[in-house]
Amino acid sequence: MTTRTDALNTDALNTAVAITADVGRDEVVALTTAFRLDQPVDRVRSATLWATAHGVFEVVVNDRPIDDSVLNPGWSSYEWRLPVTATDVAALLTEEENRVTVRLGNGWWRGDLGFEGAHANYGEELAFLGALVIGFDDGSEQVIATGPDWSAQTTDTLANSLYDGQAIDARRRGNPDPLPAREAEIDRTRLVPHSGPPVTRQETLRPQEIWRSPSGATLVDFGQNLVGWLRFTVTGPEGTVITIRHAEVLEDGELGTRPLRSAKQTDTFTLSGGEDFFEPTFTFHGFRYAEVTGWPGELTADDLEAVVVHSAMTRTGWFSCSDDRVNQLVANSVWGQKGNFLDVPTDCPQRDERLGWTGDIAAYAATAAYQFDVADFLHSWLLDLAEEARNSPNGWVPHVVPDVLTKHAQFSPEFTAAMEGWQGPTAIWGDAAVWVPQALWYAYGDRDRLAAHYPGMVVHLDGVEQRLSDSGLWDTGFQFGDWLDPDASPHEPWNAKADSGVVATACLYRSAAFAAEAARELGHDSDAERWQALADRTRTAFNDAYVAEDGTIRSDCATVYALALCFGLLDEQIRPRAAARLAEVVEAAGFRVSTGFAGTPFVTWALSENGYVEHAYRLLLETGCPSWLYPVTMGATTIWERWDSMLPDGSINPGEMTSFNHYALGAVADWLYQVVAGIRPAAPGHRALLLQPRPGPGLDWAHGALETRHGRVESGWRRTDAGIEVEVVVPDGVSAEVVLPDNTRRSVTAGRHTFTAEEAYAGA
Repeated sequence: MTTRTDALNTDALNTAVAITADVGRDEVVALTTAFRLDQPVDRVRSATLWATAHGVFEVVVNDRPIDDSVLNPGWSSYEWRLPVTATDVAALLTEEENRVTVRLGNGWWRGDLGFEGAHANYGEELAFLGALVIGFDDGSEQVIATGPDWSAQTTDTLANSLYDGQAIDARRRGNPDPLPAREAEIDRTRLVPHSGPPVTRQETLRPQEIWRSPSGATLVDFGQNLVGWLRFTVTGPEGTVITIRHAEVLEDGELGTRPLRSAKQTDTFTLSGGEDFFEPTFTFHGFRYAEVTGWPGELTADDLEAVVVHSAMTRTGWFSCSDDRVNQLVANSVWGQKGNFLDVPTDCPQRDERLGWTGDIAAYAATAAYQFDVADFLHSWLLDLAEEARNSPNGWVPHVVPDVLTKHAQFSPEFTAAMEGWQGPTAIWGDAAVWVPQALWYAYGDRDRLAAHYPGMVVHLDGVEQRLSDSGLWDTGFQFGDWLDPDASPHEPWNAKADSGVVATACLYRSAAFAAEAARELGHDSDAERWQALADRTRTAFNDAYVAEDGTIRSDCATVYALALCFGLLDEQIRPRAAARLAEVVEAAGFRVSTGFAGTPFVTWALSENGYVEHAYRLLLETGCPSWLYPVTMGATTIWERWDSMLPDGSINPGEMTSFNHYALGAVADWLYQVVAGIRPAAPGHRALLLQPRPGPGLDWAHGALETRHGRVESGWRRTDAGIEVEVVVPDGVSAEVVLPDNTRRSVTAGRHTFTAEEAYAGA
């Protein structure tokens, strides 16, 4: 299996020569070598394949896959970091001749990636570099390294694109054309250990329904919006072509492909005339529905299975309650994370984008760290972010990581001009350099990782500090603002109610305050003083410019109050006035969501932590659009990009950005875990716990569980005739303070504890 390692076998890799072969740019090529062991197979102590590529690869040894990972070595900021995988293959070796075959495809290196049909962002030539290091019992080693002595051949894949799909012709399997392998270039100074989890097949789903559409097309519903592909075994006449198109939704009874924009999400399979097995592993699709044409005979649910693919992460957080709609909302958040955590935290997994937008993960990181163990996954991505920021011309965090929007000349002059207008640090998007490490620090308490991520924080804050106005406000330059405010036009997602300067300045305060905390933890005393001073100046400037004595804040909308309250920007005498105004704004909106990317992760927190638990619950449980439960009532199985990605009549929102798998607005799940269920860290890494469940109207019970580094934590409550019964479970070696709904406090140690308290909706 592929393992994460902190070191490279540079000696072995230095014996290898990168190789490639010349085929059409859309084809997958095979690179092959054969060898015999220097000693009997029972004397093999270890056998590790070190491998990387320009492109993506899969390896078989003696016709057996070396593991279940796909799309290796993944996507990173290839200009500075080209990951090397390390895989144990000892169990696959034999006494006879051993054969290693590498299949090499476009992936993110040469394939379609970015806007306006961009491709080959990193180069036109694919290459593979590998060394199989075999260790024997006597301490000797045998190294099988790539070089021009390897052979090459064509494969059954005629086309491979992450956006458009894969074309496989089974007739080419028996008689591949031989090709000369030749040397290629891979910059060895870029080689780094593969620090994140591999992308693997996670589970399979069978069709829930197969039927004919109004146009006569065969449609398949898998019951869940997922990321992956279909695989199947089929027998049919030679030359038969099966075409499978994928989409997340239906519209007017047909496959709804308009949200995909230019991405085709289409696989084609040509039959050999015998029994053929197909699995398109050089692409991935975001879909719930598939349209199948050309199938020989009647298609049944036993014929197909959907393979769910994402980075290998252990599930760590669970939430359930008495309202199945809320349970579905949490499930949607979980599935959205699975689908978009495919080596890089992407915005969406289906259309012609699938980029590592920093604002999405900044909003969602705390939720992500509750639902799965994302320590390695986000650490790897943050290493890319730091490299991108450090090497950017003006020292700022790009809007996407890896950055493919500012580095090539394929874009039209109009798009290039638009991108130039976006240059410079931005709130939330750039703040990912701070907010994501903050979420990891509180979730896992890993000081070494905090130190690794600290330089990225410095680059971001350095860049922001240089762009502040004379008043100390971050009110200059481009901002995304409260992106996708539900009141904004579908065609102007930046046109929010919240003043962008208010949003940006609030975010700067939060980032500077945590950077000071991180610097103190790491012993960077002068830095800590600098960032604390920046935070203090920003807080003062914010209040002077934006906050009135009666607690109102410029823009007078839910987002600005949520940020000010949650980030600690307001003086004590102002907080209750601002909280009361937030409650009024939420109530005036009919308890429908009125926030975008900036405010949505924080609005329920701002209410519940300031005496308005009932308002927070009513906001959560509202079903009218826009709301968290509106998509659930429309059958959603993932979080949508827009509150109204699908309109009440079942039609698709006319906006250009209409993804049905976009996790950012699912950040409310963090509030469910930490507030409704009540599991909060009282120290980084959950070394100490605050267990403070908050019952509210509309639910009869709620329960949460979290697997921490120290063991399993549980917290829940239910209504009984005697009052609110609270039950918590604390792992060994961890102390916890339990705060009951009536604000009674109890200190507990390891074990299961049950309490009864009076019901109260009061705040903290």
